[in-house]
Amino acid sequence: MQDFSLARRVMVDNQLRPQGVTDRGVLAAMGKVERERFVPEQARALAYFDRPLAIGQGRSLMPPAALGRLLNEAEPRPGQRALVIGSGTGYSAALLKQMGLEVLALESEEELASAARSAGIDTHVGELAKGWTKGAPYDLILLDGAVEEIPAALGKQLASGGALVGAIDDRGVTRLIVGTCANGAIGWRSIADADVEPLPGFERPRAFTF
Repeated sequence: MQDFSLARRVMVDNQLRPQGVTDRGVLAAMGKVERERFVPEQARALAYFDRPLAIGQGRSLMPPAALGRLLNEAEPRPGQRALVIGSGTGYSAALLKQMGLEVLALESEEELASAARSAGIDTHVGELAKGWTKGAPYDLILLDGAVEEIPAALGKQLASGGALVGAIDDRGVTRLIVGTCANGAIGWRSIADADVEPLPGFERPRAFTF
């Protein structure tokens, strides 16, 4: 019988801290929320490996260190309002909820959304690239996967001073990015390369070729 409690402590000490994750709220939440509950039963032994983990419907959980770095940069605080896009089975949303945020999740696959609801996550089904305007503005928007481009519609759902974090596929290299909203515009910075699986619906339009 695997000791998942020990696996969480090892994840925090050997994956998160060495990657510069220092936010106490993030470390505490990732040390408490049971990641194994959000993956298929046959994959639970792999729940704390630092790599993408398939959860069905062609989707994956983000590697723990990559997610930890994004949350660390976002600096989530109790009472803030957050939207998790492409939330899958709800692990990332559960972390934010554990940190005291008011969390809405958006998922395109009903089967995954149902699993997230079973874990206590307020999850809506819809087109990921459109976000969820009914709950806007958000202090934090997390893209729970990699995208080729970020639609302007998502930036419009971000509160002034809010953060939009995720991963972007830059010509085959996936980078973790952080955007901060100020005066209606978003300033972007890249923080690291990471192995993050793509979210559907964010593909860059392909140029016409003969």
